Amino acid sequence: MAMPNTVRRYTVQEVLDFPADGNRYEVVHGELLVTPAPQPRHQAVIGEFVYRLQEYLERLDRRHTLFTAPADITWDGETLVQPDILVVPPGEVTNDWRSYKTLLLAVEVVSPSSAHADRVIKRRLYQENRVATYWVVDHDARVVEVWRPGDARPEIVVDTLRWRLGEEAPELEIPLGSLFEELPA
Repeated sequence: MAMPNTVRRYTVQEVLDFPADGNRYEVVHGELLVTPAPQPRHQAVIGEFVYRLQEYLERLDRRHTLFTAPADITWDGETLVQPDILVVPPGEVTNDWRSYKTLLLAVEVVSPSSAHADRVIKRRLYQENRVATYWVVDHDARVVEVWRPGDARPEIVVDTLRWRLGEEAPELEIPLGSLFEELPA
């Protein structure tokens, strides 16, 4: 005799209706992910990456395609995520998060409370939805995992992180050693 499925599934609308209480609520295929407000070092890491990405995108006349959380990205009624950083094509930039479907880059900075979700649950979701490049930044380990849609394993970057907006675009290089060294303790 089979046991009934008693795991609660959530919809995007239910999550959007939650009260603002300082937590970040996301839902992946109906599974609720809850993380507390990030620590200052987490935010400093995001700031460093945003700074470098913004400079790069400005040179390509794409500075308005870079966004940071909170940003309600959804592909269906049971999926809503808030990448720490995202880059989208200019044609999807509107004042409505529902138009943001093609992520050229998604970045999650790992926290103790988000490591499993970032490395497993959200990574699979990003691959399913063909996110071109997904960075999992682990500032404690001083590494970045680089994932692409068909990858079975990440590229582990410890020295210079590289990314290119498109085939014809110049390459962005982010030296991780200096970036991580400049962070507050």
